[in-house]
Amino acid sequence: MANPEWGNQTVLTEFILVGFGNLPELQTLLFLLFLVIYIATMAGNILIFVLVVADQHLHTPMYFFLGNLSCLETCYTSTILPRVLAGLLSVDRTISFSLCLTQYYFFGSLVVTECLLLSVMSYDRYLAICNPLHYAAHMSGRACLQLAGGSWIGGFLCSGILTLSISQLTFCGPNVIDHLFCDFIPLINLSCNDPHLMEILAFTLGFLFSLVPFLLIIMSYIRIITTILRIPSAIGRQKTFSTCSSHLIVVSIYYATLLIVYMFPTTDILNDFKKGLSIIYTVLTPLVNPLIYSLRNKEVQEALRKACGKFILGLC
Repeated sequence: MANPEWGNQTVLTEFILVGFGNLPELQTLLFLLFLVIYIATMAGNILIFVLVVADQHLHTPMYFFLGNLSCLETCYTSTILPRVLAGLLSVDRTISFSLCLTQYYFFGSLVVTECLLLSVMSYDRYLAICNPLHYAAHMSGRACLQLAGGSWIGGFLCSGILTLSISQLTFCGPNVIDHLFCDFIPLINLSCNDPHLMEILAFTLGFLFSLVPFLLIIMSYIRIITTILRIPSAIGRQKTFSTCSSHLIVVSIYYATLLIVYMFPTTDILNDFKKGLSIIYTVLTPLVNPLIYSLRNKEVQEALRKACGKFILGLC
């Protein structure tokens, strides 16, 4: 319930996104840095998506999910970085309430979708390594579509519930968001309502859509590592582990930052630290995913060489 003392105060219709506004001497440098990161992220992920769609040799479950991840990262980056770049160029950092909610809706949807998609990808690797004889049956084209579609639907459904709940809150106090983008915790901290119900709802949804997928990933990798250790050949162990080590790296980075940002209480001391960590899972992870997952993969490298060869022949 809102405090009655706030009843006569003006309800806020816009917020101020601080971003990097407290570092005026670094605005130009940060703008150039994030612009390069944005271009590289978009180029890398779009390239992977196009290769997966165009090359018949990449029409397998693993690359189907990689294509989904690249598409997701493209949308994810475009939800955050353009606004950050605009804030670095402009003195005016205001954002309307409706635009703030829209940004959070898409950001939250893509975060949850990535959590679910990463767990699906770990399940795919578990089947391929631990149960190869039944892999084709379990990972049919229909099953892949259902798993990927369920990840996207689950992400947008979860974020929709939270966004609808935020839209019912009253904002009549401070309107300064000391963050890079509109996120759940900064928004409810500015609300005049009692935040406990929102925190319970967020915890419940976070448990279902983030922590549970993370635990499934851990269980999958325990089985994968156990299976790898049983392989008698050292070369065989190395080759098998290399197929899933990239996924493990991405999952570790992504979930470590997410859990620290959203599970630890926010204080003045931790605020700047969490803002820095948010750069990792919103900016750096989408940048390195094409490098870690795909561009170092021999099949993707071969598909890239063929695509470049066809492009050069076309020019000639």
